[in-house]
Amino acid sequence: MTSKIIILDFGSQYTQVIARRIRQLNVFSEIVRHDTPASMLKSLRPAGIILSGGPASVYAKGAPQLDKRLFDAGIPILGVCYGMQLFGKWLGGEVAPSARREYGRGQLSIKGASPLFKALPKQIDIWNSHGDSLKKLPKGFQAIATSDNSPFAAIEDPKRRLYGLQFHPEVAHTPRGVEILSNFVLGICGAEPNWTMQGFIESTCEQVRRQVGTGKVLLGLSGGVDSSVAAALLHQAIGDQLHCIFVDNGLLRKNEREKVQELFGRHLKLKLHTVAAGPRFLRALKGVSDPERKRKIIGRVFIEEFNGAMKKVGNAKFLAQGTLYPDVIESVAIGNNPAAVIKSHHNVGGLPKKMKFELVEPLRQLFKDEVRVVGETLGLPREVVWRHPFPGPGLAVRLLGPIEEKKLHILREADAIVIEEMKSSEWYDRVWQAFAVLLPVRSVGVQGDERTYDFTVVLRVVESHDGMTADWVRLDHEVLGRIASRITNEVKGVNRVVYDVSSKPPATIEWE
Repeated sequence: MTSKIIILDFGSQYTQVIARRIRQLNVFSEIVRHDTPASMLKSLRPAGIILSGGPASVYAKGAPQLDKRLFDAGIPILGVCYGMQLFGKWLGGEVAPSARREYGRGQLSIKGASPLFKALPKQIDIWNSHGDSLKKLPKGFQAIATSDNSPFAAIEDPKRRLYGLQFHPEVAHTPRGVEILSNFVLGICGAEPNWTMQGFIESTCEQVRRQVGTGKVLLGLSGGVDSSVAAALLHQAIGDQLHCIFVDNGLLRKNEREKVQELFGRHLKLKLHTVAAGPRFLRALKGVSDPERKRKIIGRVFIEEFNGAMKKVGNAKFLAQGTLYPDVIESVAIGNNPAAVIKSHHNVGGLPKKMKFELVEPLRQLFKDEVRVVGETLGLPREVVWRHPFPGPGLAVRLLGPIEEKKLHILREADAIVIEEMKSSEWYDRVWQAFAVLLPVRSVGVQGDERTYDFTVVLRVVESHDGMTADWVRLDHEVLGRIASRITNEVKGVNRVVYDVSSKPPATIEWE
């Protein structure tokens, strides 16, 4: 039986990162709502439970709570930041605003011996992000670490196996954080490190077979990593019950249709149906500038095209999507989850409410790097598995302002140059994502001794581990100059290239 760690989500932007760190230990992790009843949590038979951080104060009106019967369930619990403050309050301690808020880097001083800090030095670097802190320990607890501004930076009740951390062990800025999580998951909880991608593939295939039975499944195949891996996984699970529909929405990268047809239709022998719907999408998007409207229009037309394709394929009850964990967390409404909404995604928030399909989402619990491992395990070509992420709405969210055919052509050509130069310079595999954005901004330039008044292209290159956070890449200046020179010389309508040096947060990776 596979060991499992349950994470109660209180709205932290790092909740997904906790899940990812635990999976790196080869232990399955599952995120559930913060208010999930204790009886239901016990029925899941987790080896341990982690209470995530969150943006609220435990005393704020409407602050997310939990079923306090959970503390009597005999399950090891680790509270992180808000999670620690919450059980500190529930179990008789006292939480109050800190005299001095702690944000950013800090030093942790470990006191005595605790299994949570096994094999760690007495001083470690940590990352804080909190305004409140524990002022009085609950009965049965003791402090096991302090920071500059908190005498209770880490606490434990070893008898009940309850632990709390005021800092975030899951983030990269806490360098020994994974070891702390390992001590909790593998040591205190006794979880077995037996979750592998091969095991995930086998269990997911079985789940898909149970869900769809003998029914037909439609999958919108874009050629990107997510839909490609979803297609390969579903094909392994249900074979010819899977019908892949490639919708050319007129918002694709250069030569995208030809590449998809070659790989999936002729090489992998999947049942592939191509729909040429570019003109219809562009008509529906005419004059639309708002990115959320773009996404919803694209989602609506996408589904309508599927309805049309069904006449050729035959009725299908199921629609498969390559939805990933970050897609889900960024698309959850505030009313259903304490996390703040960032944007809707084509795979999630852009779908019409009156959908005629039952969703099949085999990758919904995976991060991008895990999806790549699944793709490699399934034998997909490296150029597909390690392709940079591409948004579901395509170039529509990289072309700011209204969508026009002429501007799409400019963006396609510029983007092709970016990818070509990144690959030839061997930078492509070193970064998370590289692409071009076309701004609705014109500026004066000089080309061939003549005055020009043309558009501006933004070059965006970022590094990331899972897409939840990202930093801009310090790209080699020669490569940067070559990309800019080629775009301004080879792409008619562009006379200026700028480089985006924004990180996520505060920006997002995509511009819309």
